[in-house]
Amino acid sequence: MTEWTWDSSLYGGSAPYYALGRIAYPGDLAVALADALGLDGAGRLLDIGCGPGSLTLLLADRFAEVVGVDADRGMIAEADRLAAEAGIGNARWVCRRAEELPADLGAFRLITFAQSFHWMDRPRVAAIARGMLELGGACAHVHANTHVGVDGSDVPHPRPPHERIAALAERYLGPIRRAGRGLLPHGTPAGESAIYRAAGFGGPTRIEIPGRTVTRDIDEVVAGVFSQSRYAPDLFGGERASFETDLRTLLSAAAPDGIFAERTRDIAVDLWRP
Repeated sequence: MTEWTWDSSLYGGSAPYYALGRIAYPGDLAVALADALGLDGAGRLLDIGCGPGSLTLLLADRFAEVVGVDADRGMIAEADRLAAEAGIGNARWVCRRAEELPADLGAFRLITFAQSFHWMDRPRVAAIARGMLELGGACAHVHANTHVGVDGSDVPHPRPPHERIAALAERYLGPIRRAGRGLLPHGTPAGESAIYRAAGFGGPTRIEIPGRTVTRDIDEVVAGVFSQSRYAPDLFGGERASFETDLRTLLSAAAPDGIFAERTRDIAVDLWRP
């Protein structure tokens, strides 16, 4: 099997589901970054692989300007819609692959990668990001899972049946993880620390934000499934509606009142500086 390569269908059809289906980053994340970096409303943020602006918009009031870059046009359109809906006027959205930066975007006080770095040519993008930082700037790598929590017995409602959801999707898509037009039999790559160091970064300084208990209804869990690249709606083709019907039947049986709960994973942020 040839090595997986990115293509524009990676999140085909996922953008409208992302904001509803993903667990929002907590406000404590913005507070922790502001405290660690002395963010005071000045300077610029570049969020690379921003999706629909989940982190970009959370941090918007900490900067004079925030710029979100994503290769998926649907995600950029959704980010623009959500910014307008929230009345955030200092956000700019650029549809472009990270590998095509710097693209005359200028220098930034903070560059963030939140659940995105693994989709990129990481050595190339890390080197580009280092060159886009202003003096004293930093790069933040956010380790988080916003689509699935952790097992726990102290939640007030059933946990979403993630294992049964995966088994159902496998019936439609096959046993090997799909990713756009390619396959990821071994999942996404790790080992980003060595890549940052090779690109000339020092550190990291780690920030940790504890998990919390969240409740989700069936619509949110369904959206969370479709927000994932491995279950992107376009992968199901003509069977998408049938899969959603089966998924909703599974969820209704797992939680007759339609409410789920789970504990989110802790969020860790590694701050890298040139």
